[in-house]
Amino acid sequence: MIDLGPLRTALFVPGTRLDRVDKALATAADAVIIDLEDAVPLAQKAAAREAVARLLADLDTRKIIVRVNGTHTAYFQQDIEQMVCSQVSAIMVPKVESDEDVASINAALLQAENTKGLQPGLLPMIALIETARAVDNISQIVRADTQPARLYTVAFGAADYTLDLGIEITGEGNELQYARSRLPIACRAAGLEPPLDTPFMLDLKAGPGLQADAMRAKQLGFQGKLCIHPNQIEVVNRVFSPQPEEVQQALKIIQAFEEAEAVGQGAIQVDGKFVDYPVVVRARKVLQIAAAFENE
Repeated sequence: MIDLGPLRTALFVPGTRLDRVDKALATAADAVIIDLEDAVPLAQKAAAREAVARLLADLDTRKIIVRVNGTHTAYFQQDIEQMVCSQVSAIMVPKVESDEDVASINAALLQAENTKGLQPGLLPMIALIETARAVDNISQIVRADTQPARLYTVAFGAADYTLDLGIEITGEGNELQYARSRLPIACRAAGLEPPLDTPFMLDLKAGPGLQADAMRAKQLGFQGKLCIHPNQIEVVNRVFSPQPEEVQQALKIIQAFEEAEAVGQGAIQVDGKFVDYPVVVRARKVLQIAAAFENE
């Protein structure tokens, strides 16, 4: 399976607006998602799919994810057949609700990989969790046993989730707390990468609402956030990246602990704070994430 690396930001581009792909790739987004689902009217599904396939054939670039249409639509099979290629880094599938869905997606991907002469299991899958049933089944979804392993992580889609429940998205996000809390825990327990949070749709400007929303997701264990406008990228990248003071503190913790460990101590204080092995593991994780983006 392709390793997508840390994903702080994944920017959507409509499958009907491929003139925006180059602009999206020029941003600081960690990945670009070409969308064949919600952003494409029903009458334009086939034309958009053909246009995206032609575009992909000419691309030689960084992470491209394609969001196909769902398994229960008439478009899914052809989407998979045409989008599976060496230029795509992952397939995102909407409205995944069960481990059976994961299995059927894996079967379709295996068939397409075989047809295209690609290594079986090469393309990772990102499952969108967008309904009450999906949230209720999240532990089954993330533990779906496919051969080869296919599920990379999941992403939360709050627009369809709140539509399903008949509720509204608010600036405080209290209505999303339960679903958001379950996804990171399930991913961690199943050994998957941390999930991606829902786009912030209340305001496309990079204001305090976006920053607060991203911070809530980070605190719950998400690795990053889906974005629907380039304006959102800088704020979200900053929230999900270790700050210089965090990096310096992590270095200080590791150095002090290693010195203490060498003389037989397994717990110390650094700047008045308790430090033991879990704290050191977290400090090393901070440095690992920082190193992934040090050339920005």
